[in-house]
Amino acid sequence: MQSDTKPGWQRTFFLIWVGQAFSLLGSELVQFALVWHLTKTTGSASVLAFASFVALIPRVLISPFTGALVDRWDRRRTMILADVGIAAATMALAAIFFFGRIQIWHIYAIMFIRSLGSGFHWPALQASISLLVPKDQLSRIAGLNQTLRGTLGILAPVFAALLLDYLPMFGILSIDVLTAILAISPLLVVVIPTPEKKSFNDSEKPMRIIDDVKFGFRYLYNWKGLFYLALAATLLNFLLNPGFTFTPLLVTQYFGKGAIELSAIESAFSAGMILGGMILSAWGGFKKNIITTLLGILGLAFGTALIALTPSNMFFLAVIGMAISGLMQPMANGPLFAIMQAHVEPEIQGRVFSMLESMVSAMMPISMLIAAPVAEWIGIRGWLLFGAVGCLVIGAGGFFVPALMNIEEESRANKAGLLEKENS
Repeated sequence: MQSDTKPGWQRTFFLIWVGQAFSLLGSELVQFALVWHLTKTTGSASVLAFASFVALIPRVLISPFTGALVDRWDRRRTMILADVGIAAATMALAAIFFFGRIQIWHIYAIMFIRSLGSGFHWPALQASISLLVPKDQLSRIAGLNQTLRGTLGILAPVFAALLLDYLPMFGILSIDVLTAILAISPLLVVVIPTPEKKSFNDSEKPMRIIDDVKFGFRYLYNWKGLFYLALAATLLNFLLNPGFTFTPLLVTQYFGKGAIELSAIESAFSAGMILGGMILSAWGGFKKNIITTLLGILGLAFGTALIALTPSNMFFLAVIGMAISGLMQPMANGPLFAIMQAHVEPEIQGRVFSMLESMVSAMMPISMLIAAPVAEWIGIRGWLLFGAVGCLVIGAGGFFVPALMNIEEESRANKAGLLEKENS
């Protein structure tokens, strides 16, 4: 296995990174176009909620198993096959639009398949980063990734809003297929190191997938700080995800605006992400990464509250609120991934990352089913304000939870104790 210095890692990492940049651009174009199509053709919060629901189901149901499989499989090949599957599904949807046979359930089905592919791609990518990037660079790489997402988040909505005036839906979907090809190409030529096998229940006898899944959960549960943080993230997703999912309806129905204004408010979020990612990339966060995360959650509370309380004739304040929320996103998420990539062994990261993903995502489909009727009762702004209060309580309360404040120190004890149990 490579040493911590990982010589020559920059070339391999940035080849993959550039490919993923193209892939994310295509995905953002498709996401904006499909959501706008559903918004304009139905104007229904329930339709948007169910679209989000079907896209989340694979993340909840299969994430623990995909992580276990990723730890067994070649991670480069896993990413290639996942990208190929996503591109094929998108091509099929483009064909349906081209022939004028589109129905809402077609969009639901393709969203499900794309999410399924991402369920394999995401843990494979995250687990590959720690094999390529030195530990002392992980926080900066996390910031760089957030900057990338923010940049594309600015460009993609504006680009998509303009393209919708000139291209049919199948044309926009075809662009995503092209960007997928550009993402796959670097993966065909790079080499990702294979993690060294250790004794994390990886003995001479072959393990069952269910044993891998159980191990991932035990590892996460025994690391109390990370487990509590996962529970907090689960609650935050329950509170915030529906509100941001309903942003197109907030823009069209409450503010009375159109596609350009929707692209502006989404771009504001992404502009904030760029700035936050750049700050995190240059700064690296507080020495205690958890402090950066908790302050990021408090910042999310402020930004969300500003959106919720903005009068209908002051749209620019909602744009500012979105920008603040975007700024705080890298601060909340980046240090968490840096903690895991630095302290979780590479050979088990697939299991641990996917288990965390499953826990965090588990409540999101439920939240969408609950939020749709509730939002129609109290309004989308009411749900956003509810989420802001939740962020405030979680962010402030985290400073008084010892397991959270000592999350990195506790990881060492967790690994030692779990290893002893697994090897006994």
